[in-house]
Amino acid sequence: MARRLSYSARYTHPADQLYQALSTRQYWDDLMKGFRDLTPQSDVDSFVTDDGGLRVVLKQTLTRDQLPAIAQTVMMKDMVITREESFGPFDAEKATGEYTASIPAGPGSLTGVQELFPTDTGCTIRRTTEVKVFIPFVNGKLEQLMLVNLVDLFRGEAEFTSDWVTENL
Repeated sequence: MARRLSYSARYTHPADQLYQALSTRQYWDDLMKGFRDLTPQSDVDSFVTDDGGLRVVLKQTLTRDQLPAIAQTVMMKDMVITREESFGPFDAEKATGEYTASIPAGPGSLTGVQELFPTDTGCTIRRTTEVKVFIPFVNGKLEQLMLVNLVDLFRGEAEFTSDWVTENL
C-alpha cells in the first residue's frame, strides 16, 4: 500500500524569482555542494532549461553504513539515489512539474508532483509525494521512514533556496 505526503514550502520571494533560481545551473550546483557535507558524492548529472521548462537530474550516494538499520536489511550495497525534478514553463498563476527518486534494484518507488504559485506574501511550492515499498512485513515502516526523511529534506532545501535567492538574485 502506498503512503502519501503533501508538503508546502512558503517563501517571501515572488514566484518568478524562485522559478529563476530553479532555472539556474549554479543554484543546483550550490545545492549539491551543500549536500556533500552529508553525502560526499552529490552531483548534478544533467541540467536542461528551454522553452519547455526545466529538468535536472541529481545523483547522490549514501554508503551502506550511513543507512538506518532497517534499510541496511534490504540494501546490501551503497545506495545510489537518482533524483529527477522538472517544471514546465513559468506561468504567473501556477507552474507545475514532477519529481522522482530511484535506486537501482531498489525495493520501491518515490514519485510526486509539484506546483509553484504566488501568494499574498510571496510564493509557495507544494509537493505531493507517493512512496511505495514492495517488501512484505517492513514496507509500512520503510515508507514511513522515507516520508519522515523527505520532510526533513524538503524543509532543509526550502531554507537553502530562500537563502540562495536572497544572496544571488
